[in-house]
Amino acid sequence: MDTSVISISRAMASGGDDIARAVASKMDFRFMDDEIIERAAEKAGVSPATIANVERTPSLIDRILKHLGSSPIETGHGAYMPVILDASETYESLIAQVIRETAQAGKVVILAHGASIALRDVPGVFRALVTGSSEVRASRLARRGNIQESAARKEIDKSDRARGEFLQRLYNVAHELPSHYDLVLNTDRISATAAADLIATAARS
Repeated sequence: MDTSVISISRAMASGGDDIARAVASKMDFRFMDDEIIERAAEKAGVSPATIANVERTPSLIDRILKHLGSSPIETGHGAYMPVILDASETYESLIAQVIRETAQAGKVVILAHGASIALRDVPGVFRALVTGSSEVRASRLARRGNIQESAARKEIDKSDRARGEFLQRLYNVAHELPSHYDLVLNTDRISATAAADLIATAARS
């Protein structure tokens, strides 16, 4: 496989961040994560925090509809939707646009941002998912953050839900599947070093 782009998706506390950086080093590729947000923000003329919030929170229209519930929405003359709704949608599309532009340049490892989904039909892209059981990830998070494991488990569950909502919102993926990826790694028993070796070897093959 002539791989020019490696996209790595990861669950919280799976070790995906360290693994992605190690893969970039092994492949002599650029590493991109926060730069995706920074470039999208530059294109939109807003702060990186504004773009980052698009990934982390539901769109404004979702929040409005949730607030309205079953209340009727008046239509006809004078009816309008706030302009910011279109802005939010534009921010979302800019994230995918920057991902595609980054991939076109080649020789890059892209971490997160749903890049594996955004680039699913692009030749030369190797897509990996780094994950693990919620129990093991919560234990790691508790040790790393010096917090109770019960609190860590809540954070893991919250992050997993948010990640699913993000994929649904930006890429219309209702259920993340192993078939969305070329390689799925469970780091419950695989070390970060071994995982990086596996991704680099598979991407070269």
